[in-house]
Amino acid sequence: MTESTGTADVDGVAAAESGEGVRRRDFINIAAVGAAGVGGVVTLLPLVSQMAPSKDVLAESSTELDVSAIQPGQAVKAVFRKQPVFVRNLTAKEIEEANAVDVGSLRDPQTLAERTKEGHENWLITMGVCTHLGCVPLGAGEGENKGEFGGYFCPCHGSHYDTAARIRKGPAPLNLQVPEYEFTSDTVVKIG
Repeated sequence: MTESTGTADVDGVAAAESGEGVRRRDFINIAAVGAAGVGGVVTLLPLVSQMAPSKDVLAESSTELDVSAIQPGQAVKAVFRKQPVFVRNLTAKEIEEANAVDVGSLRDPQTLAERTKEGHENWLITMGVCTHLGCVPLGAGEGENKGEFGGYFCPCHGSHYDTAARIRKGPAPLNLQVPEYEFTSDTVVKIG
């Protein structure tokens, strides 16, 4: 029996020296690295999660608006992330005028269809901030100057926007920005 035990010990040492099989030291190293990784994740998880916005901040990150009272040709100003938003119910004539413009002639070429949602082409929703220096353009309120193209006019430096809120004249480099939005029903739009 001692011969068989001696042979088994010699075979085990030979296997360990040749790199075959897992040695105890290898197992301890793998276990230590795994424990350190788990410890690192457990330590970092609260630090990362505390950087997420709180519920009150998330509540302000979207705005719901009932658009049922806005008549064709009217626009309203709302607030989204502490900035003005223009919600305009376009008339058939305004849609026709916007679609008649040669998109290739625009500084920031976009069609009206690219700026509205399918099925709601008459609703134009844009940020109410001029893309030149951040002033609030006129044209959303009753009796305000709508500029040469019937959309919006920025009184700060004279930028004129058309009925699709595309820049047509003046120093503004881009169209009024269209925020992320979706219609949650036929009369309610959620911005953000």
